Amino acid sequence: MQLHDLTPAPRSTHRRKRIGRGNSAGKGTTAGRGQKGQLSRSGGGKGAGFEGGQMPLAMRLPKLPGFRNPRRIEFAPVNLARLDEKFEDGALIDGAALVAAGIIKKEFIPVKILGDGEISKKFTVRADKVSASARAKIEAAGGKVEEPC
Repeated sequence: MQLHDLTPAPRSTHRRKRIGRGNSAGKGTTAGRGQKGQLSRSGGGKGAGFEGGQMPLAMRLPKLPGFRNPRRIEFAPVNLARLDEKFEDGALIDGAALVAAGIIKKEFIPVKILGDGEISKKFTVRADKVSASARAKIEAAGGKVEEPC
């Protein structure tokens, strides 16, 4: 037996009912919709979410307060302790190096270096943003911070 040999069981499938094609066809005149009323009309009935005139649930719930800025830039946070454990002394740390070390997922994600942890190595850090405490710790260890203009 193969796929093209399969057929439905006898009498298990039915032809669709063609409604509104004359009384002799069995579903003429009112086409199975009854006599009068909202549901007998074309386009009748109410949409999803209609609750019989009661205030719908979606309108009863409060809206979120505040403002959400659609142009907000999300920075990937990277702590100094992480850089100290992943990179060698004198390394250039930029987007490509962070991806290679498995710290961020994509090279062009905006990165902010944060000052959590201590560093004992000299780094040249090229990042989108660097916190004041991180900058102080990098420069105290003899490193350099380069930010884009």
